Amino acid sequence: MVAQRELSEAEVDRVFHALATSTRRDILRRTIEREQSVSTLASEYDMSFAAVQKHVAVLEAANLIVKRAEGRERLVRANPEMIARARALLARYEELWRSRIARLDDLLAGPSTSSETGRSDDDTTDDPRTEERD
Repeated sequence: MVAQRELSEAEVDRVFHALATSTRRDILRRTIEREQSVSTLASEYDMSFAAVQKHVAVLEAANLIVKRAEGRERLVRANPEMIARARALLARYEELWRSRIARLDDLLAGPSTSSETGRSDDDTTDDPRTEERD
């Protein structure tokens, strides 16, 4: 199994910034389905070609899409590796919060419940990007 490199703080910021806009999420969705030219993408939105290019540039800076030249056209496709890395980060955040909620449930249920689950206070991690490596 190949371990994915941890996202840096700057990469995390760029990914979340890129995904913060519905137009960029839609561009990403369209380029997951198939590679498309920037001009084809631009024809799908009620905005200027330059505005769509800026959205594409933000996604490219976050490494969520890859752009390549083919003649005069610029073709855009999703980058599945970075999408997987972002998804893994979100899964770690989800695991962290589910763990915290479970501990809170245990505390609210009473002292006997936490001993039954076998959890200890040492099982916590505050940084979901931290992962064990072999």
